[in-house]
Amino acid sequence: MARAKQIQERRAAKRLDATTGDRVVATNRRARYDYEILETLECGMMLTGSEVKSLREGKAQIAESYARFDANELWLYQMHVPPWLYANGFGSHDPDRRRKLLAHRHQLDQWQQETRTEPLTMVPLKVYFKDGRAKIELALAKGKKSHDRRQAIAKRDADRDIARAVREVEKYRF
Repeated sequence: MARAKQIQERRAAKRLDATTGDRVVATNRRARYDYEILETLECGMMLTGSEVKSLREGKAQIAESYARFDANELWLYQMHVPPWLYANGFGSHDPDRRRKLLAHRHQLDQWQQETRTEPLTMVPLKVYFKDGRAKIELALAKGKKSHDRRQAIAKRDADRDIARAVREVEKYRF
């Protein structure tokens, strides 16, 4: 009996969290390392019911996913959303299916023109809930070369050393 009450309390807390604000489901931390982010765009996603339930449980992987235009529509490929535990048979979904992304037409036209003229990639940065709706932050990115990555790491280390030195000086200042 006590176990059932704990489960009910956890579910009530999750519902409260879901209704109060943004909740990040998945992030693609590798994208900022591999790509130079030029521009970002918030898109909605067309999902089935069991996909939304699975996302609310925090189960999604976007590490290998990318977006692409197909017939003037924006689609997300290789985002893995595992089937919801309680959806069996007819109610479940294909975990790796492509998903349509929703954005304003002028934004889509602008990004489509930019990807045609330059070698740019559309990479998802994070999946989250905003006002109860599933959203994805998509980035227009340019791939980094290995020497660019090394320079970025060296710059970050130098900035960290400078910040550490400034803190040390501030500590002994009267």
